[in-house]
Amino acid sequence: MAPSSASSSAPAYPSAARISDSLCFPQYSASLRCLEESNQDKSKCQQQFDDYKECRKKEREARLERNRRKSFFQ
Repeated sequence: MAPSSASSSAPAYPSAARISDSLCFPQYSASLRCLEESNQDKSKCQQQFDDYKECRKKEREARLERNRRKSFFQ
């Protein structure tokens, strides 16, 4: 039986994060803004794409490190 106090706004998968919750949201927004301003010319936005990619890489590495530090015996 499922608990009745479960929030309907909770994601279907608790580990699934929204992009707006990411520390990389500013880089994500900048890349989209660049695309809009350049009339969808991706070649003009490579720096923004690279910044976002690098941020996501660092975010992933930090998450993996946090998971490595977790212990099942605490």
